[in-house]
Amino acid sequence: MSGERSYADRVPLPSRDLTASAVVQAGLVTPALRDRALDVLLDPALAEIVDLVCWFEKGLVHVADSAGHSALASDGATTVLAGRDPVGDQDSFGDDSYPFAAARLHSLFRDPRAPDLAVVHTGRHCWTERGGHLGEHGSLNGLQSRAPLLLSGPGVQARGVVDAVARTVDVAATLAHLTGGSYDEMDGRPVDLVTPGAPHVVGLLWDGAPSADLIALAQEGTLPNVARLLARGCALRGGAIAEFPSVTLVNHTCALTGVGPGTHGIVNNAYYDRVQGEQVVTNHSVSWHRAAEWLRPGVRTVWERLPAGAIGACINEPMDRGATYSTFALVRESGSGGTGSISDFLPPAADDAHATQEHVAANGDFAWGTQVDAIGLIQVLDLWREGTPPALTWWNTTLTDGAHHAGGPGSAIARAGLVDADRRLGVWLDLVEARGLLDDVVVLLTADHGMQAADPACTGDWDEALTAAGIPFRDEAYGFLYLGD
Repeated sequence: MSGERSYADRVPLPSRDLTASAVVQAGLVTPALRDRALDVLLDPALAEIVDLVCWFEKGLVHVADSAGHSALASDGATTVLAGRDPVGDQDSFGDDSYPFAAARLHSLFRDPRAPDLAVVHTGRHCWTERGGHLGEHGSLNGLQSRAPLLLSGPGVQARGVVDAVARTVDVAATLAHLTGGSYDEMDGRPVDLVTPGAPHVVGLLWDGAPSADLIALAQEGTLPNVARLLARGCALRGGAIAEFPSVTLVNHTCALTGVGPGTHGIVNNAYYDRVQGEQVVTNHSVSWHRAAEWLRPGVRTVWERLPAGAIGACINEPMDRGATYSTFALVRESGSGGTGSISDFLPPAADDAHATQEHVAANGDFAWGTQVDAIGLIQVLDLWREGTPPALTWWNTTLTDGAHHAGGPGSAIARAGLVDADRRLGVWLDLVEARGLLDDVVVLLTADHGMQAADPACTGDWDEALTAAGIPFRDEAYGFLYLGD
């Protein structure tokens, strides 16, 4: 999470009156203004950085690039309006394909605070001047959207890597199913490779961990503790496809509510609320601990679906509403909301025996992620060291995201982030084994999105082109365009 900060210059309090209607939003933007913006964005001169432009009109999501334009119905039916279908390739296992495109886009545009135009970066686009990184995500394509999904333990089919695919919303449904809770009204459905029955369920989210890399490194022995899990279960080759946009807080929320962004209400790391007249920044160090305040009325977390009396523990995870124990509840109770004050409670990264110290010393984000994950491990061990462990434990790992942003997938620093996370996982697994609890625990390992290497030679800025054309707009999270004054 550490690398995903809006480039905007203010961080207001979250909106609480979320009663805007799509009619209100639609009345603020004329088709003529939208078409002027599309003429700029779909110019072949920007094709190196603009993969797709998406918008909602009369019940359909429109998707266009410089070579084609299609309209997608919510059931996936597609009408090609010009040229070729920009999202015609929806191969669930492809890197450059667009799995579940219609469902994911309709999920976003269900919310009236969705943008007038969603501009999707090409996978190569390097936008470090806007806060981007060498490793990126957020787009609709398979590579940036594919999180791992691994299941291990009693009741799990021990089949190794299987040719199957799921979605991030299926994570919540699977957790609810395994813990005896209801998954009614979720968009997701339980993965059918595991049968409920274990008294303890543990969900691991390794933020930004690419699915293919995680599996390959486990199979080659670089991640021995992920390999321990895989030996007692299975991993989906297609992983869990993130909802769009494939960014952190959107998909943490999907994984713990089972519904998409247009239902749960967190539509991006930063977006604009026209009715409130304010920018909303959700994924920021000063607002993470308040994330559940943005949930739409009626949306329930997995914690709120646990059977009566069941204990839920939520470690380093902002979407914690209803958990019995929560890291961020402690932050709220202490009144500590800023980065500095939280950091005051973190152990020194230089003292961490599980950390790759060369990267701790060289990279501030790696050092900070190490500190966050160190205190996460402390909490997990305290919860599992003695007595009856929680019925559901959710353990979020932060370093893996920052490490992949820093160097891109496959880089030395990204690999170190995964290795360090594996070491911490091993400490907990050793404790569980020493207590004789391995046969009582189902583990689910996933992430919130995938990751792709940006090309430093592929630069450019559509905002400059829009400004030069005299089009009034605001660009939130670099890709959510709200048109007009």
